[in-house]
Amino acid sequence: MYPDHTPHVPVQRAVEVHQPTPIPPAIATPAPVVPVQPGSVPAVASIVLPDGRVVTGYAIDAARPEPVAVKPVVSRTAVNVALGGVGFLAVCGGLILLTSFIAALTAFITQLIILAAVIFGGWIAVQLFSTSGHQGGTTVNIRRAVIKRNHFHG
Repeated sequence: MYPDHTPHVPVQRAVEVHQPTPIPPAIATPAPVVPVQPGSVPAVASIVLPDGRVVTGYAIDAARPEPVAVKPVVSRTAVNVALGGVGFLAVCGGLILLTSFIAALTAFITQLIILAAVIFGGWIAVQLFSTSGHQGGTTVNIRRAVIKRNHFHG
């Protein structure tokens, strides 16, 4: 299936070498300047090359550098830190007010409890030490009951 091993001699092939063609240097004479009327710039400009050819195209303004961004007098980091400090102080002030409110509410509730205890205690004292002749409930004479009990069982 495979051919027998036979030594081969490398085949030499013809190699083509391409050399670049030199470009003749441009003549150093400046191109003629097309006169421009003062106050008006033509939309299309034409230039005559040294070899006599005329190139026509739009005039291109000279490249202008990008304007440098003006840095603010105060950096953004300083502004952010200052705003954070103002916010922190506002939160602390709110917490102090919240603490004062809770303390005042606690004192108010305590005073209500004391007032209720005084009123209820006064009502009980009036009921106990009342000198009126009519009292509620049943009066029982314990001596008679004991005697009756002894009499029946005795």
